[in-house]
Amino acid sequence: MLNASQLNTFKTKLKGTVVLLGIGNTLKCDDGAGAILASRLQGKVPFIVYDVSTGLENYLGKVIRDSPQTIVLIDAADIGCQAGGFKVLEGHEVKTSNLFFTHNASIALTIDYFQEHLKVDIVALLIQPKTIAFGDTLSAEVEQTITSLEQWFLEAGKG
Repeated sequence: MLNASQLNTFKTKLKGTVVLLGIGNTLKCDDGAGAILASRLQGKVPFIVYDVSTGLENYLGKVIRDSPQTIVLIDAADIGCQAGGFKVLEGHEVKTSNLFFTHNASIALTIDYFQEHLKVDIVALLIQPKTIAFGDTLSAEVEQTITSLEQWFLEAGKG
């Protein structure tokens, strides 16, 4: 079940040129949540969507050239809730939170970089993984959340 209150607030952030960055390793089960959601959304929403997988740093220049008003980072992270749960955080909240990301890329450093080079609103959509063991299958909980978020983004993209 998606948190309607969080998503209503989140929807107000999707203004102007929006870049969605899906982050994650699809060979580590639920860690691939962000990358999988991004790949499902590419070409279906009025946003610029990049499935950056584990190479976020390779997209920094592309995003700068896109000159977005909003950047949405979609990633799996231990946010202290049940598997498949999610939180929407402002960029400054990510930088000041003690979150455990399931891979090495530093989201806080990326946020700092974007804020140094752009006047941009940064939001993180963080999904709680159930497992990050090696494997290419999402848990049922995370699959359900990603499917629901995909539908939500498709509706949000309509206006």
